[in-house]
Amino acid sequence: MPRAPKLASFPAIRGALKFYQICSIITGTMLLLLLAEMILKYTPIHVELFAGGSGGLLWFAPVIAGPDCQWWSLFAPMTNACEMTSVGDGFNISLFILVAHGWFYVVYLFSCFRVWSLMRWPFGRFIMLALGGIVPFLSFFMEARVAREVKSYLQRREDEELHSRAEHSSLTQTIATENLR
Repeated sequence: MPRAPKLASFPAIRGALKFYQICSIITGTMLLLLLAEMILKYTPIHVELFAGGSGGLLWFAPVIAGPDCQWWSLFAPMTNACEMTSVGDGFNISLFILVAHGWFYVVYLFSCFRVWSLMRWPFGRFIMLALGGIVPFLSFFMEARVAREVKSYLQRREDEELHSRAEHSSLTQTIATENLR
């Protein structure tokens, strides 16, 4: 049976939970943007989003699939012969989303590790938390579930501690009094 978190670590757990919640929302949003970017680029639509350049403020530039690309080659493993070439100029927002999600996923993993280690959960729970950053929509569900579980656990433990201290307190002991007549 795993050990329970110490009461002294509860403020750190609350801080780690808040950080996890923020990271979870950001990572989930960036993952959905990445999914949209991949659909636009790797399906027959073949476009990428650019800012600035010859197309204006925000515009979609075509992506040219190489001669070795088949409709299935972008999704099949070990088919690196398919090369996609973007013809856009300016700032490639699609590439920025890809890189930003990758780097922020590292921050998200740190937030997962922090909550997981402070709560002293089993390793499988860490894997589930980590999957929230790579499975679309999972981070939103995990954020709500983890926040609810951690907050209720902390409240229950604090209530138990208060009740335990109240039972052992000298102020709550029955004081014998004499009946004066």
